Amino acid sequence: MRKNFIASVAFLLASGTAVLADGASDGKVKIGILNDQSGVYADFGGKSSVEAAQMAVEDFGGKVLDAPIEIVDADHQNKPDIASNIARQWYDTEQVDAIMELTTSSVALAVQAIGKEKKKIDIVTGAATTDLTGKACSPYGFHWAYDTHALAVGTGGALVKQGGDSWFFLTADYAFGYSLEQQTSDFVKANGGTVVGSVRHPLASQDFSSFLLQAQSSGAKVVGLANAGLDTSNAIKQAAEFGITQGGQRLAALLFTLADVHGLGLEAAQGLTLTEGYYWNRDDESRAFGKKFFDRTGKMPNMIHAGTYSAVLQYLKAIQKAGTDETEAVAKQLHEMPVDDVFGRGGTVGPNGRMIHDMYLLQVKKPDESKEAWDYFNVLATIPGKDAYIDPAKSGCVLVK
Repeated sequence: MRKNFIASVAFLLASGTAVLADGASDGKVKIGILNDQSGVYADFGGKSSVEAAQMAVEDFGGKVLDAPIEIVDADHQNKPDIASNIARQWYDTEQVDAIMELTTSSVALAVQAIGKEKKKIDIVTGAATTDLTGKACSPYGFHWAYDTHALAVGTGGALVKQGGDSWFFLTADYAFGYSLEQQTSDFVKANGGTVVGSVRHPLASQDFSSFLLQAQSSGAKVVGLANAGLDTSNAIKQAAEFGITQGGQRLAALLFTLADVHGLGLEAAQGLTLTEGYYWNRDDESRAFGKKFFDRTGKMPNMIHAGTYSAVLQYLKAIQKAGTDETEAVAKQLHEMPVDDVFGRGGTVGPNGRMIHDMYLLQVKKPDESKEAWDYFNVLATIPGKDAYIDPAKSGCVLVK
């Protein structure tokens, strides 16, 4: 009798699990946007990325598999320990199904490791290190908007071809900066250039004078700024005070976005070459999305904002196609489905989780070339995704057979 009872309970539990596997497991789909909302990268992604995620939810219809979709967000303050605590709380007690954005590479690596442990999906749009789809890859981890290799191919490649064949790097002292410097150095050397030196600075530096003096005295033709956000903007402003560009050296802003140009102003930023995965004024579809975003935020989107929109939208499409929000099934769809939206149209996802899509080589306009507010870039070239990103088979990801 007891054996029959136990067998019946086991059957019911198994049946219940099977039922829960279909549709939304807890009656809703909850997505967490975790990023810097108060520090050097607040304009880079920040609250505007939360708004982009909400736009994706609304454009999808507000529900998936008849379950409501909820966006939650938090500020990780660029600290991996804070981000890890938030991620564990979201996954363990707040029924968050996936975490996205994850500006700052050290944060993204920490949260992706937690997602791998707990079998939860993360989609990174704000961080750059190729380790996310290389040695630190996860079957549930995806890298969406850009990475250091794409930036090196774009900005680094353009300057080497223009004669900038000797480089000195001013590098943010954490995983992102190291990766960006290494990727660009490799590309410079492969194309016959040399790296004459580098110096590392703390995140959120206010005074770049000693670092810039080293760059100036190096005699390098190009000073590569392997940093981002306010660090890059402050370095560019202070470089002008030291007369670095007036002395014949060029500044390469290796990660610089529309938001950064807006903050710096065209007068200071004019002539800079940079690489992004999206530009609002590139075509009619991009303009329509950009203006819709502007109406909600008062700013035009950069690749982090547009990439977050795309990541959320693709995640919801994957749930819809899988018929469940169960992680393994959704991850399978994310790997298999083509990307078809304003950001990643024609994109594909490799077995290492890297979304492969075109990037754009851009140059900041002179003030008299700009025809309207936020009209900041000339598109110099389109970089095909196959050239911008590392071949998954060469990425170092153990998931690639």
